[in-house]
Amino acid sequence: MSRGGREAERRILTLLHGRSTRTQLAQIHAHFLRHHLHQSNQLLSHFVSICGSLHKMRYAHLVFLQTQNPNLLLFNSMIKGYSISGPSLQSLHLFCLMRSRGIWPDRLTFAPLLKSCSNHPDLNLGRGVHAEIIAHGFESHPPIQIGLVELYSCHDAMKDAERVFDAMSYRDVVAWNMMIRGYCKRGDVQLGLHLFSQMEERSIVTWNSMITSLAQSGRDNDALKLFRQLWEDGFDPDDATLVILLPVCARLGAYDVGRWIHSYADSRRLSLDVVSVGNSLVDFYCKSGDTETAQRVFNEMPRKNVVSWNAMISGLAFNGQGELGVGLFEHMKKKGVAPNHATFIGVLACCSHAGFVQRGQELFNSMLTEHQLEPGQEHYGCMVDLLGRSGCVKEAYGLITSMPMKPNAALWGALLSACRTHGDLQLAECAVKELINLEPHNSGNYVLLSNIYAEAGDWDKVGKVRLLMREKSVKKDRGRSMIG
Repeated sequence: MSRGGREAERRILTLLHGRSTRTQLAQIHAHFLRHHLHQSNQLLSHFVSICGSLHKMRYAHLVFLQTQNPNLLLFNSMIKGYSISGPSLQSLHLFCLMRSRGIWPDRLTFAPLLKSCSNHPDLNLGRGVHAEIIAHGFESHPPIQIGLVELYSCHDAMKDAERVFDAMSYRDVVAWNMMIRGYCKRGDVQLGLHLFSQMEERSIVTWNSMITSLAQSGRDNDALKLFRQLWEDGFDPDDATLVILLPVCARLGAYDVGRWIHSYADSRRLSLDVVSVGNSLVDFYCKSGDTETAQRVFNEMPRKNVVSWNAMISGLAFNGQGELGVGLFEHMKKKGVAPNHATFIGVLACCSHAGFVQRGQELFNSMLTEHQLEPGQEHYGCMVDLLGRSGCVKEAYGLITSMPMKPNAALWGALLSACRTHGDLQLAECAVKELINLEPHNSGNYVLLSNIYAEAGDWDKVGKVRLLMREKSVKKDRGRSMIG
């Protein structure tokens, strides 16, 4: 290569790895072409790596297709790029293309290839790559072993993951984390906890993973105990830890612990700098009934996303402050924040608590007309609740029967509750019959129907309900009674 060519190559490498220039892919590509370096596998491999980190693999692939003699270095860069930004099958296609050209893989080929297989639902693809790894003698290479643990743990093949894990001469914290996540993902939290207790070295990721698994499996008290152990062992909670713990505190009613977390977040500026922490604090205070502090946190957040607004609006609905929630929704729109499906669940619940029937109907209709959001079952449920609370049971029934999707049991249950409150036994009977069609083996529905007939003094129909239960072999649950 001439001196001018080497200078051009250095200049291109500088552009590729410069913070302000690396995103200018088209201009850098133009430099390749201008200096006749578009067939340089070394430069192209750097270019592809940058494309992968920027999720621009479509562009990288177009450049790759123009390369006459791609070598192992370039193929590895392409496979790694697709393992980062997908689609995962492209990595496998490139591997097959490489082999068809007589290019033999090395150790650097397989770790990203396994990453792609971990993201693909078909485990057999990963097993095929594992067979190739064994054939090439790379099974003891540490990054490949970690890749195999990830592959099998992601696909709930924990016996295979155990075999690889047990064969590792050195198990770093990443491998331990993957095994723990794999056990917890399949619901074996106790085994994950046992493995966690055996670790000599832990990272904050390990702690967060274990606390999350405990919380998700309904073991909130154990999650809180583990958080205290984390603190006692000298670990500083990060933003992810706080986001995990605040809902736990809300469910347990551990208000003082939540307040301590808030104080800690303030001391680290996490409540101001990390939106997800601010959102979790708003949600925690709302669920703890302290809407005043929730609003203060919300107002002090320098940056808010739609989740922030949703948390505050839903929190006001949860605490029966519907009028404030509707007002906040209007303020949200003035700020130019586009509402989503969750926003409307919150604001319709606010209308229900405030008794704003007309405003609720307007907001429900605006979902499609103004925001191009198709109402779902939950939105119809909010409207049935709103209309039912206001005594508009016939309107609620009309809404249910006009739905574009099949109403679920929750909707008919909401209508039934409203009908019984307002004494519309005819519609209540209709709602219970729909519930029985949806849940034919739920004895509670038959008991409700029997009670409706008993309230109307129609003992003949009470007897028919009992007969129907016997015909369908439905047994009455303990604690439920049939009048008569």
